[in-house]
Amino acid sequence: MSQTSLFDIAPQRQIWKVSELTERIRDLLEGHFGDVWVEGEVSNCRAAQSGHLYFTLKDSQAQIRCVCFRDQVRALKFRPEDGLHVTVRGSLGVYELRGEYQIYVSYIEPVGLGALQLAFEQLKKKLEAEGLFDDARKKPLPVLPRCIGVVTSPTGAAVRDILRVLKRRFANVHVQIYPVKVQGDGAAAEIAAGVRYFNRAKFADVLIVARGGGSLEDLWAFNEEAVARAIAESKIPVISGVGHETDFTIADFVADLRAPTPSAAAEIVVRSRVEFERNISEHQRHIVQRMRYLISEWRHHVRDLETHRGFRRLEILVRRRHQQVDEFSSALAIVLRLRLATARQRLTRAGTRISSFDLRARADKLRRRIEQQRTALQSALDRRLIAKRHLYEKVKLQLDERDPLRLLERGYAVAYDVKGKVLRSPDQVKVGDDISVRLARGELGATVRNKKPKA
Repeated sequence: MSQTSLFDIAPQRQIWKVSELTERIRDLLEGHFGDVWVEGEVSNCRAAQSGHLYFTLKDSQAQIRCVCFRDQVRALKFRPEDGLHVTVRGSLGVYELRGEYQIYVSYIEPVGLGALQLAFEQLKKKLEAEGLFDDARKKPLPVLPRCIGVVTSPTGAAVRDILRVLKRRFANVHVQIYPVKVQGDGAAAEIAAGVRYFNRAKFADVLIVARGGGSLEDLWAFNEEAVARAIAESKIPVISGVGHETDFTIADFVADLRAPTPSAAAEIVVRSRVEFERNISEHQRHIVQRMRYLISEWRHHVRDLETHRGFRRLEILVRRRHQQVDEFSSALAIVLRLRLATARQRLTRAGTRISSFDLRARADKLRRRIEQQRTALQSALDRRLIAKRHLYEKVKLQLDERDPLRLLERGYAVAYDVKGKVLRSPDQVKVGDDISVRLARGELGATVRNKKPKA
């Protein structure tokens, strides 16, 4: 019988890597807790720049980390905040980098108070703090708008009620309808776009944002922040007529005026035509009575003035002024005739002087004087030229007589050495040197044969 080794009966060790063990734990958690509902209090809630939401869910004895990714955050009707008691739904997983387990949240609802009601209270508190509900920023409604813009569903009962009331109260008022969804996904964006459209187009004097009654979920589009911001930024007065008289939305608080129903909004926006006509007739009657009274008063006043002695005195003054005007007119005519006669005499004398002034004779006299001066100048120039010519001839003759080359004409010659120097003595050259001889009409080349000194 063989002896068994102690190492053969020892248990085999399995060594895990941290990542392998963490991955195994993650698989176990995700396999057993793929869909869990957990209730607790929110703490350390923070939103990352990426849009993800991180918070801790705790009770009196424990806590667990939670993460709600951006796509799920967008679907939430309210914003989680510290101290809020909520129930979350999600899956349990492990964040491997820190080795922590956490809940990946897909849905959150408040405990007790409904999610929509909580979101309503949060947004109301936020916008009220910004001053969007203040009466100071409310715009007055026009007395009689030329065009009414309506943002509502084109198929709902609200638009029919509005049009029926407007037709009954003022049939020829112009109405522009911007069709939108009033509930469901995308409804808030369409309502906000309708309000902004009328502000860009600038042809409506007042806006009605309306829909019929319904549950809180049905009316929720009018509780969205996008709709509230669009109404607050509107330069055109906005009347909200959403739901029934007991329904209140964020749009009601932000709007310039709240109407309990869509029909009431139509009644508010335009007064009855009969009432307008009645007011116009009343004002017309008051104006006519006032004008008749004033005309009668002024008629009596004019009659009193006509019989006043001041007006008779005025008539006498006017007649005297007429007589003075006639006298001034006659004197002015005499003066004008005298001035005209004087002007004619001066014109006649000037004509006589002009006729006696012979321009042609003066021109001939000036021409003769110029001709005489030209002749005298020409004679002086000729005399000066002749004198200069005589002087030139004299100087030229003297120069010719003193010209050394003139001597060559008499048979003399000038000798030069090879360097071009004038030879004045036989000592300047040697026998056999070449020389040149300048004659009157040319030059000769020669060679020195002999030299004879001066006797």
